[in-house]
Amino acid sequence: MEAWNCLTASGTFCSNRQMPGPEARAVAVNLLAALRFFGRALAGSEIQDLPDVALIFCGLNYAAFNAALVSGPLDNDTTKLLRLIQSAALRFNARNLRWTCWLCDDFVNGDLRHESVRLFARNGLRPLTEAPGMYAENLEAPRRELPALEVQPVADAAMRKAFARIMSVGFEIPENICLAVYGSERAWTGDFRGYVGIAGGTPVATAGACITGDTVGLYSVATVPAYRRHGYAEAIMRAAVKDAQTRAGVSRSVLQSTRSGLSLYQQMGYRVVTNFSVYIAD
Repeated sequence: MEAWNCLTASGTFCSNRQMPGPEARAVAVNLLAALRFFGRALAGSEIQDLPDVALIFCGLNYAAFNAALVSGPLDNDTTKLLRLIQSAALRFNARNLRWTCWLCDDFVNGDLRHESVRLFARNGLRPLTEAPGMYAENLEAPRRELPALEVQPVADAAMRKAFARIMSVGFEIPENICLAVYGSERAWTGDFRGYVGIAGGTPVATAGACITGDTVGLYSVATVPAYRRHGYAEAIMRAAVKDAQTRAGVSRSVLQSTRSGLSLYQQMGYRVVTNFSVYIAD
């Protein structure tokens, strides 16, 4: 296991510790950068980088967009994990916000991994989901013919609105929340890029991309229900990766999978290299 340094806001490192392998590191660094999208979306948004944890406040009381991300290995240090949970809870609770906490399983040793559920519960958080972190050095060729798709960048109000509405139906998020966040021009002023896939004049799919170093991360992949299972998600993902290759010369890509998306991503050449345990405050 190689020496590493804890993640900073820019994706650089500080202080010697033990780190998971480079593939898991690429996933963790990119996720931290991508989640910062929500910390700049609205006038009340904020990002706080604390020791071992980054806090993202989106400016709305919606748990999925208020996130604490453990930003470095904790080894088997129960006290450190408890301290960062309490520090995050103190700040989110002071604003009366629901929130989530993302913990990379590779950041904790076996004993602490089991103990972490109890530590989160002590502070009012319960397990929400598991999000496998996936990595591909290069994408494999498509196994089927993909549908024709016009892919537009999120660069104006119309595309921001289309992106927001597809995210709403794709992830069952209230439309007013999605419009407030994804429809905000200031949200798109950072490194996160969005794409809308249009079929026959209708916006049908979305994808987001964030580049860190020589890696592009894919996020916000969604398809409206009537167009699912036809290859639109794969088509827009490949378009986003190709654009990153053109703009920045990157080829490897990472993402966090859902259970429903796992088989598709594996067919595209991704493999699981780590896992994120996600907790939510009730």
